[in-house]
Amino acid sequence: MEESTIMSKNPFADPKFYTNRELSWISFNDRVLDEARDKANPLLERVRFLAITQSNLDEFFNVRVASLRKLVSVGYGKADAAGMSPNEQLNAIAEAVHKMVDKQYSTLSRSLMPALAKIGINVHQPSELTGEQLDFVDDYFHQELYPILTPLAVDVSRPFPFIGDHTMNLALRLERPSDKDDKRNFATVQIPDSMPRVIRLPGTGDDFVLLEDVVRQYVGELFVGARIRESAMFRVTRDMGLDVDEEDTSDLMKEIQQQLKKRERGRVMRLEVESDMSKSLERYLVKHMDIDTRDVYPINGPIDLQYLSKLVKSVAPRPDQFYPEAQPFLAPQFKDESIFHLIKQHDLFLHLPYDSFTPVVEFIRQAATDPKVLAVKMTLYRVSSKSPIIKYLKQAADNGKQVTVLVELKARFDEENNVHWAKELERAGCHVIYGLVGLKTHCKIALVVRREEDGMRRYMHMATGNYNDVTARFYTDMGLFTCNPEIGADASNIFNMLSGFSEPPYFHKLVISPDGIRDFLSDRIDDEIKAAKAGRPAEIHMKMNSLSDPHMIRKLYAAGAAGVKVELIVRGICDLKVGIPHVSTNIEVHSIVGRYLEHSRIYAFYADGEHQVFLSSADLMTRNLSRRVEILFPILQEDIRQQVRSIFNLMWDDNAKTRELQPDDTWKRSERRGRTVFNVQDYFVEHAADMATDLLGVEEPDDDQQTAGPRRFIPLTAPEDPDADDVDDPEA
Repeated sequence: MEESTIMSKNPFADPKFYTNRELSWISFNDRVLDEARDKANPLLERVRFLAITQSNLDEFFNVRVASLRKLVSVGYGKADAAGMSPNEQLNAIAEAVHKMVDKQYSTLSRSLMPALAKIGINVHQPSELTGEQLDFVDDYFHQELYPILTPLAVDVSRPFPFIGDHTMNLALRLERPSDKDDKRNFATVQIPDSMPRVIRLPGTGDDFVLLEDVVRQYVGELFVGARIRESAMFRVTRDMGLDVDEEDTSDLMKEIQQQLKKRERGRVMRLEVESDMSKSLERYLVKHMDIDTRDVYPINGPIDLQYLSKLVKSVAPRPDQFYPEAQPFLAPQFKDESIFHLIKQHDLFLHLPYDSFTPVVEFIRQAATDPKVLAVKMTLYRVSSKSPIIKYLKQAADNGKQVTVLVELKARFDEENNVHWAKELERAGCHVIYGLVGLKTHCKIALVVRREEDGMRRYMHMATGNYNDVTARFYTDMGLFTCNPEIGADASNIFNMLSGFSEPPYFHKLVISPDGIRDFLSDRIDDEIKAAKAGRPAEIHMKMNSLSDPHMIRKLYAAGAAGVKVELIVRGICDLKVGIPHVSTNIEVHSIVGRYLEHSRIYAFYADGEHQVFLSSADLMTRNLSRRVEILFPILQEDIRQQVRSIFNLMWDDNAKTRELQPDDTWKRSERRGRTVFNVQDYFVEHAADMATDLLGVEEPDDDQQTAGPRRFIPLTAPEDPDADDVDDPEA
């Protein structure tokens, strides 16, 4: 039966019960912007938050707005769960983002820049400078910038130039003595992205000037004999999606590389212009960008607020203006003992970034050098540009281990980095696989096979977040080390499925998507509904990044309507509404936006007092549950189960960085009246050692089993190396 038919018969499918996904995301970015406005945060952290709102918006237009524009272009008019057509969504997005941009720049001009000036951090206009600083800017332009700037005129012989995604450009109207009838000519100058945008001025203070302002000050020297009638900055955001047809390509890597070359030439999604740009010049740009006027965003200040992150990095050390430095906790046992010996005793739990990421790196490093280790298998979705994980995987292959690595080439905006690492791993002798046709592989799992005195043993690490040593410092994620035999068998089946044609009929402990996680969680919700209807206690506690899958929202509505207590911590998108009579009055939703990016996923159920707890790589989004390979794994060890529940409860009690969803779709800060302010992220930083799992004397895991149904998986064809001819070249 089609989804639309099912929804029409479901009492919880009414569009008024749903918030549009894109508008919910904009509300999330507004919560990030709220951190830039919060005077309780250190000043330079507030500046960083404002920069983050810009990068968030850029990606939103690159991907989400681009997707909606494609739907409109092909005449797709079907409404989403909230009853909005693609074009209606685009209109609503434009209205909401225009308001957000105004709020961003009022925050900058009225709050942050005056506060920065009070502590001696100033961004000047070149026209304000005198003496040594003016001489410096003059020399900088003529010696560093003039040789690399390229003036691009537009006339009958020179067409309008291509404007790259997110490049800064100066638009100019020129007048030359030879022009007849006072004709005004158009030209552009791209601000070179190879040069630092924030330029420190000489002197003892934190004084800076922006690169584009220096270029504008001297731009007349690029057009000798012409008079500049007008100059204004502009910037475009393009469609940066990848259109890869996996079914028709036998070489996914080549296809990805070809699409990356095309990416920057995508259609324009947004045009940012200085607010004092003339209407005639704006119309000229709109015509050549082929966009609607709703997609033009006048900017009352420097375009692209990401320059603020560069400014923060350029100022003299000011530790009092940042969050206090936090040192992740590393249990002494990890330093002194074999990690395999520790895991063999009992499961181990890590809560990043409060716990150190070092044990994860050590897991792979020790596997690479341990003579008892025969094989290492791992999935990689996003890794850092200097990943120690990659280094040790290559070392393991060099030491004769059987190394199999799934590298997801379609990880958005990490495609180029992942293609690079795929080549490196292949050259080192690793077996590199590329996932399954039509599905991204988003699960985070590592498997080490070790021959021991009593036979072969499998050691696993599973996590909610990526094997990325950089993001592990500021993303909150959870990971589990175990050598549970049934989980080990499941892990082997997952890798066999990814690398071959294996289709396991069931899994002992792990649940996988597509489809499996949705069905499994639906069954657990149904169990709570049955308990509530029978008059027994029933509770659901979930934490995730985003909640937008209509089926899962309907299940949660059914639970709430049945009297189940539902507590949700959702960082970003939340299409569920609260406070709907007889539907969601028993559902509460919190969102925590603070120092660390909340990334962990927890799914916990009362289960008649058994307190079932699961962690997962998947959010409750349709893409995660239907179009990605994801895992959900149980916490079987009682002390770890209690710890995860304690973490959730502490997060629920946060009243410093929590916003609570209201029936009108707004988010309000938690009520503090009569309560002590409690910042849960600060608490975890201060109590990381106290909360770490005791590594000794822990009870053995229980033998509960969960199963998931079978699923048809089609492996992608392993690509050939496009640089195969260079393999023997030492410089390759």
